[in-house]
Amino acid sequence: MFKNTTELAENKLLLLYIFDKLNIPLSNSHITQIILENNLIDYFSLQQYLSELIESGFIKDTKEDKWHMLTITSRGKDVLEFFYNRIPESKKDTIDKYINSHISSIKKDIEVFSEYEPLGNSRFMVNLKLREGEDILIDLKLPASSNDEARHICGVWKKNYKDIYDKLMDFFK
Repeated sequence: MFKNTTELAENKLLLLYIFDKLNIPLSNSHITQIILENNLIDYFSLQQYLSELIESGFIKDTKEDKWHMLTITSRGKDVLEFFYNRIPESKKDTIDKYINSHISSIKKDIEVFSEYEPLGNSRFMVNLKLREGEDILIDLKLPASSNDEARHICGVWKKNYKDIYDKLMDFFK
């Protein structure tokens, strides 16, 4: 399954490096996107590594509503610091360049949530959330009468969350 134990260790350290470098909670889909867009680890191995890192206490999986967010633990930081030099410079450079060019979109995605779930009879519940750090600024649930409407609401929220939030706050002044 794995070419060797060195590759296994390097890949797990690389994941810890990414979590440490970003220093923000990441969803599984965000870490998967970073890894796959840079062709660093195949999808199935990545999921296995993440599970093993969680089991060993190097990353923490916290659930907020329906979202699972992954963060590096102090134990994970200690391991990374100790074995930092075992991560190939080329992989660190690849990650650093990716993070530098995508940091604003990664942070925006982390702070602005939108999802929907079916309720039955072609009805959906849309959940919109805006976070600033650990603080939840808004958590709004809206009904939608179709899958298309639910996706549309999520898209509008992602594009216009700041204006929507500001107008809502102005309403309460």
